[in-house]
Amino acid sequence: MSTGARAFWLAEPGRGEIREVRVPDPGPGDVRVRTLRTAVSRGTETLVFRGEVPASQRAAMRAPHQEGDFPAPVKYGYLNVGVVEEGPPALTGRTVFCLYPHQTAYVVPTEAVVVVPEGVPPSRAVLAGTVETAVNALWDAPPLLGDRVAVVGGGMVGCCVALLLGRFPGTTVTLVDADPSRASVAARIGVGFARPDEDLSAVHGCDLVIHTSATSAGLQLSLDLLAAEGTVVELSWYGDAPVQLALGGAFHSSRLGIRASQVGAVAAARRSRFTPTQRLSLALDLLRDPAFDALLTGSSPFEELPRVMAGLADGTLPAICHSITYGSEQPCSA
Repeated sequence: MSTGARAFWLAEPGRGEIREVRVPDPGPGDVRVRTLRTAVSRGTETLVFRGEVPASQRAAMRAPHQEGDFPAPVKYGYLNVGVVEEGPPALTGRTVFCLYPHQTAYVVPTEAVVVVPEGVPPSRAVLAGTVETAVNALWDAPPLLGDRVAVVGGGMVGCCVALLLGRFPGTTVTLVDADPSRASVAARIGVGFARPDEDLSAVHGCDLVIHTSATSAGLQLSLDLLAAEGTVVELSWYGDAPVQLALGGAFHSSRLGIRASQVGAVAAARRSRFTPTQRLSLALDLLRDPAFDALLTGSSPFEELPRVMAGLADGTLPAICHSITYGSEQPCSA
């Protein structure tokens, strides 16, 4: 037996479509979830939409519940909040987060879902995967008391990192982005703001810079903002785009560092204590903070997702976190 559902598929690079799909009945140890909200991970998903996943990284970049293969056709996505309609009694009726693509309903093993805490609405809970990335980055290169920190790139990941950094005692945090509208977002999440074309003398001398802009210019600026012995944590994924840097200046003499951080594995500093599920649970707990609502910049019905994805991919639809709605939302269960 199976039931019908609808899913977003990338039919070919640059063109998405809604397809009818079959969802199996849940077996022992499974849950059936009806989707309430999904969100578009603007960096990774738009690269996928444009067909820019390098052949060498296609296996590494597979999403947990992806169907099809890169470049297309492929069903891709990983920011999904829904309500459990069938499953163990302890989960039935609960709001859950799952690393599942954009689909109206689905069946997954019970261990694939994490309960959304009471008081975290579905609209905010879609940020869980992005906050998890931010948590992992701050485990990879944690700030110290009194640090001066910059976040270069004010997208979903950058804003989540900046918000969490702003909660560290004694730190001075500046979000750097070319879009002047990000100034109001920075103010709402409690950090400073600067544009890269402004005088950045007040930002220079950072102990730590988190880079998320996925541009060579952004990475170069991140290095230029560092104090001696400082570190850039690189969170951007460039797909098949080349990266150019000028390393003939202070890079060697000031012993600067560039460190990659990627959410596919728990950071080594916490790997002995946290599983990926526990890390995701931590991210959902952090989303009790309503300040994250500043990152929710728009929503569209599921039926409009092909058009929305095209707009996000070509930049005509500006957004930090654009979410997709699937009918009425239910409040989180206690």
